Amino acid sequence: MKPPPFEYLRPIDLEGVLAALAQDSEASKILAGGQSLIPMMNLRMVAPKRLVDINRVPGLNHIRIDRDQLVIGALVRHTDVMASPIVGQYAPLLMAAYGHVAHRPIRNRGTIGGNLAHADPASELPAVMLALDAEIVLHSRAGERRVSADRFFLGIFETAARADELLTEIRIPPTSGRRRWGFEEMSQRQGDFALVAVAATFDVDGGRCAHTHLGYAGVAERAVRIAAAEAVLDGSSPHEAVLEAVAAKAAEAVNPPEDVHADAAYRRDLVRALTRRALSAAARR
Repeated sequence: MKPPPFEYLRPIDLEGVLAALAQDSEASKILAGGQSLIPMMNLRMVAPKRLVDINRVPGLNHIRIDRDQLVIGALVRHTDVMASPIVGQYAPLLMAAYGHVAHRPIRNRGTIGGNLAHADPASELPAVMLALDAEIVLHSRAGERRVSADRFFLGIFETAARADELLTEIRIPPTSGRRRWGFEEMSQRQGDFALVAVAATFDVDGGRCAHTHLGYAGVAERAVRIAAAEAVLDGSSPHEAVLEAVAAKAAEAVNPPEDVHADAAYRRDLVRALTRRALSAAARR
């Protein structure tokens, strides 16, 4: 199938993009990599009247450190995130998750900003952003707005970004030497969306865990953290018995969906097993 007719705009700067969105935001869609949008248009799942192509807009394709934060521009391709020594140093959890993201042709065109704006609940990156306590930066003609990751993902393909806002960058706070991390995923094939994915981070100070973040994909209508499981680990030593208790609490807390790929019981068991694996790997680091 082919998409219904649409108007195509190619602004040359950010102001042009924001002007186009302000003019008729409800009828417009942003085109970056197009790895999700174009198939959805071809299948008539979405039918925007206008595509706003941001690929030639300068200032959206950067990876840098700003005031100790890792800053990644929305137009950075997945392949370039994976190849970045800065990302490897400052966000190794993100680098580990990218080993499970899609396939090379998709990673060559797809963008990190597009992935997060798409907000697929089975995608790895939203769960990672929850675990890293990232901030999403949005721009409109009214100015800049920053939204924490735990407030950004609202539902299936739904985010806190307004229709006239463009996601311009992701900001990841610095981590200390006490920070541990782990990532685990189960999918039907390498590069497929996750049946369940777990991104875990926590600090270890004086033998006790603190600031635990557990981000999950594939267990709800959006990427989620499970506060009840995080509370079990906070204040405890990262021994295997404790990690098993955290995993059991996470499995108890979820109400995962059922589909042709996996039933709810299987996904719940994956939550338990993958949580324990991710936490064990983190503790060993």
